[in-house]
Amino acid sequence: MLFNSFEFLLLFLPITLLGFYTFRFLGYSTVCILWLVTASLFFYGWWNPIYVLLIVFSIFFNFLMGRVISNYSAGERHTKLALTLGVTVNLLILGYFKYTAFAIENISSIFDLSLEIPVITLPLAISFFTFQQIAYLVDAYYKDSMEDGILEYSLFVTFFPQLIAGPIVHHRQVLPQFQNLPPLTQWAENIAIGISIFGIGLFKKIVLADSLAIYANPVFSASEQGIDVSFIESWGGALAYTFQLYFDFSGYADMAIGLAKLFGINLPLNFYSPYKSLNIIEFWRRWHMTLSSFLRDYLYIPLGGNRYGEHRKYINLFLTMFLGGIWHGAGWTFVIWGSLHGFYLIINHLFQKLLPPVNPSLFRRLASGLLTFIAVVFAWVFFRATSFDSAWNMIAGMLMLHDVILPNQLSTFSSFLPIFMSYSSNFLGVFGSGIGVFLISISFPIVWLLPSTQEYIGRYSPAAIQKELIISPSPPYSWKPSFFSAALVSIAISSALIILLVGNDSEFLYFQF
Repeated sequence: MLFNSFEFLLLFLPITLLGFYTFRFLGYSTVCILWLVTASLFFYGWWNPIYVLLIVFSIFFNFLMGRVISNYSAGERHTKLALTLGVTVNLLILGYFKYTAFAIENISSIFDLSLEIPVITLPLAISFFTFQQIAYLVDAYYKDSMEDGILEYSLFVTFFPQLIAGPIVHHRQVLPQFQNLPPLTQWAENIAIGISIFGIGLFKKIVLADSLAIYANPVFSASEQGIDVSFIESWGGALAYTFQLYFDFSGYADMAIGLAKLFGINLPLNFYSPYKSLNIIEFWRRWHMTLSSFLRDYLYIPLGGNRYGEHRKYINLFLTMFLGGIWHGAGWTFVIWGSLHGFYLIINHLFQKLLPPVNPSLFRRLASGLLTFIAVVFAWVFFRATSFDSAWNMIAGMLMLHDVILPNQLSTFSSFLPIFMSYSSNFLGVFGSGIGVFLISISFPIVWLLPSTQEYIGRYSPAAIQKELIISPSPPYSWKPSFFSAALVSIAISSALIILLVGNDSEFLYFQF
């Protein structure tokens, strides 16, 4: 079930909200939790009911392992064995579903074997709920877990706003909220804030992200077929995808926070204007923030972090991003994408070490932001492409290694643009007679100049903010309960629903992970 589907918007969400607040007003807090767990399992099983058994097994197994680990002191043999068993079982399940076919395909290729590659359907959200529960077991080992019942733990894993594509929630961020639901006096404010954030996210997804996909997909499809894409087409397709992914993930992050807020729950912030970053380090503090925190706390620091010298620090950085790439998908393109960001981070740290800190000028800030953005765009090509050959075909076009093709409509300007060597109308054919160009053009000021959703509604603290993150102050025109805010959100939701009526609901891009 998708957040942007009519069965979710018109049936599932209203029924779930009605049941939750009915039990809340009757004073049945435990029944509220049970109701949300049941609704969340139904939500998960809508796609494929058989995998409800998998997530239920995962919940009970990890809950029991957490209890076993908590009963012994950290460092004891029994505790280490229980932690090792728990983490191993989680990784084996994840590895079987996500990496078996990839491993067999590569073994078959390396050793020239004719091994049959099994068809394995990847369960939704398996990477998210696996990492979430591994973190829980590790915290239990270090006695940083909480006393909670099976109902609260089940909701911690399955809570439908964050189940499918994150954020990767730490138990201390939400379990206290499940155990102490907010007072009923806040229900109207929570619903108003939740609907507003959800509406903004719905607009980003349907109106912006899905529209940009129309212009990104044909370029990448042509590249996959071995067709040489021109300089303009390759950059157009790469930028269209860059902004499509931005609005898709940003939209999902908003919708997840908004949905949770409807029930009085504050999820952690997972997305904060990453294309405004001035370097790659800052980018990863703003993009998929809970994944970055997980990789830092449960991979980079256990590997040694920066405790064993500069060389070891850079190796750990690269390994962390390399494994982060593999987490995103079983394919060499994801390996390259993660490795690229590993190299980016190493270069960024070296640069900061070699140059003394200074107050950057406006020109330096603009140059740093543009360089960071271009580096991210190049890496997204590998993230989106289905094969290395397809990605390289796109990169070759972006680097002008193919003939640069100018649309016929711009041929009158050719004397001023000697770089263009041949002419074709392919570009505007792909980009819808300029509509794609318009969408890409307006995306730049939207992501670079407008405040984020968190800034727009920040004064009401709709999300849990990481302590190291500094949120810009709310602009003077920020959201507040008023007729104008209601009208603005109504327009955003209505325009999204109109497009949804004439088109089809589409999955969020992070659903595949």
